[in-house]
Amino acid sequence: MTALRVLQVGAGGMGRAWLGTVAADPDVELVGIVDLDLDAARAGAEHAGDPSIPVGTDLTVLAAETGAQAVLDITVPVAHHPVTLQALHAGLPVLGEKPAAQTVAEALSLAAAAEATGKLFMVSQSRRYNDQLVAFRQHVRGLGAIGGLGTRFAKAPHFGGFREQMDDVLLLDMAIHAFDSARYVLERDPVSVYCESWNPSWSWYRGDAAAAAVFAFEDDIRYVYDGSWCAPGAETSWNGDWRASGAVGTALWDGDHDPSSDLDGTAGTPSSAASVGYEIAGALTSFVHAVRSGETPDGEVHGNVMSLAMVEAAIASTRTGQRIVIDEVLERAHAEALAAERHDAVRDRLATWGSVREALSASVPTP
Repeated sequence: MTALRVLQVGAGGMGRAWLGTVAADPDVELVGIVDLDLDAARAGAEHAGDPSIPVGTDLTVLAAETGAQAVLDITVPVAHHPVTLQALHAGLPVLGEKPAAQTVAEALSLAAAAEATGKLFMVSQSRRYNDQLVAFRQHVRGLGAIGGLGTRFAKAPHFGGFREQMDDVLLLDMAIHAFDSARYVLERDPVSVYCESWNPSWSWYRGDAAAAAVFAFEDDIRYVYDGSWCAPGAETSWNGDWRASGAVGTALWDGDHDPSSDLDGTAGTPSSAASVGYEIAGALTSFVHAVRSGETPDGEVHGNVMSLAMVEAAIASTRTGQRIVIDEVLERAHAEALAAERHDAVRDRLATWGSVREALSASVPTP
């Protein structure tokens, strides 16, 4: 089968990771690199192993010149909305780095743009692509009625660059992975959240690098997140340390090894599930399959928006000191998206939505 011709936008640190992944995947062909910094784009082409790969600063122009069939949006979060929107309106499906956009309002705009153009926009929530997480969900399914799920996350990375200058860096840039995984494991969506965030005195981040949140999920399940990005010593996995409690037992996953469950003294032995691949390589494989098959992939923007809504609600809770209802976040974002939308077809799609939650769930694939 002919490789899918992809254009990558963004050749920075994360962009280089994607360039290596694309180069290693026989089902895709990198036909161009777009970056506002042409030197970075040229360095990206060399990193990809082919300095002759065309580079440019304009997505639409380079896509037309190279015959690109899809776009990888590996830009910083503030650029996700304009870049993805430009690609969709150029008639190209998009696989983008998380978050879907900088705000829920912008993410809803992109979901409506995907509807209006009929093109796929999939968000690479890469830590869902982990067979151990899949196995953990299988263990959780064997616990009967679920009462609670918790994640403890403690790391101390020194990134430099934009992350260390971000507002709410932990919640927006890292906790979204855990929030998204919680939705995957529980197979339910959040209802409300109470959250506090803070920045320890020794933190090297400008924004809050620590947070604790309690989410209420459907069926009265609680999800508790306790995280820090400035916690040196005895660090957890990048995936966090997980515990789920149910009516007949408990399931555990340390984030790096196979999960387990204890069913009141008996080891759980859930059925196995198909491999989903690993991190961004798994996301890329899923995207290519979706483009070719027309199937809705895990991570399609309508399904992914709720993970970003969890982040935005948690941040709103830290600002107000109040419990935040997720549906209120969605409805406010919908109003903002309608007011800001400049494309008639996208605004028309947004205007057809009644309940935002229902509009989003209508496009989510059944697990």
